[in-house]
Amino acid sequence: MANRPSMQEHPNGVKSDAKSHRSLFERLTALISPEPENRAELLDVLHDAHDRNLIDADALSMIEGVFQVSDLSARDIMIPRSQMDVIDISKPIQDWMPQVLATAHSRFPAVDGDRDKVIGILLAKDLLRYYAQESFDVRDMLRPAIFIPESKRLNILLRDFRANRNHMAIVVDEYSGVAGIITIEDVLEQIVGDIEDEYDFDEEEDNILSIKKGAHGPRWRVKALTEISQFNQVLDTHFSDEDVDTVGGLVTNYLERMPHKGDVFDMDNLRFEVLRADARQIHTLLVEKLPAIEALEIF
Repeated sequence: MANRPSMQEHPNGVKSDAKSHRSLFERLTALISPEPENRAELLDVLHDAHDRNLIDADALSMIEGVFQVSDLSARDIMIPRSQMDVIDISKPIQDWMPQVLATAHSRFPAVDGDRDKVIGILLAKDLLRYYAQESFDVRDMLRPAIFIPESKRLNILLRDFRANRNHMAIVVDEYSGVAGIITIEDVLEQIVGDIEDEYDFDEEEDNILSIKKGAHGPRWRVKALTEISQFNQVLDTHFSDEDVDTVGGLVTNYLERMPHKGDVFDMDNLRFEVLRADARQIHTLLVEKLPAIEALEIF
């Protein structure tokens, strides 16, 4: 039997095509409640759903994080060259083994005498052979290093990490020099928030990281939970900590609202940009020092 179009019986006895009926209903719904046409409108819908307790703050934060990874590039979240923990295999293993034990990382970029000469990645677990007194050559243990440009988008990088089963990449600048490193954990933290394990320490020096100089001056990536006293000391500023204790609290007070990702504003001679934030709090800020403005003398 030939297929016949589905029909629907209306209360008045008139039959109509169900597909056409649904299309009409969808068009009427669209007129009453139009669908979001861009990302900003979609986020507004999601925030409204959060306000009405349809989704919780954690879910909203992760959805925002998914959008954010397509906006950020490797340079925005990489560990800068100066903060990299590397091993120099041109030196005896006894010279850098204490560093491996102290940092407790699972992977280390291996350099050959110079930080710009990364020749591979050493997995800490491969060092067990050294302690087992087996025949051991560090160079034979190295895994290939993956090099990426600073401009690589995080969503593309995450896809590459998953496809190639890599966990670390070396970030290089336009002159092919090493600019920093980035791990799959760094990218995932943009979606799910900070991932802490038993080897993570709350060290103050990690709160403020100096990164590549911007268009106006020096720049830092600052955790929102950084105490204002530490911020003042590192950046030579004089913000008051009488009302709030952290940089995140300082920013919230200044804006008089909950900051959003992408907010950019100036305080004193500093430019602040909110890199990561969710419905509950700020996570990370980019701070750039602006040129000093000389006061004009009026005669």
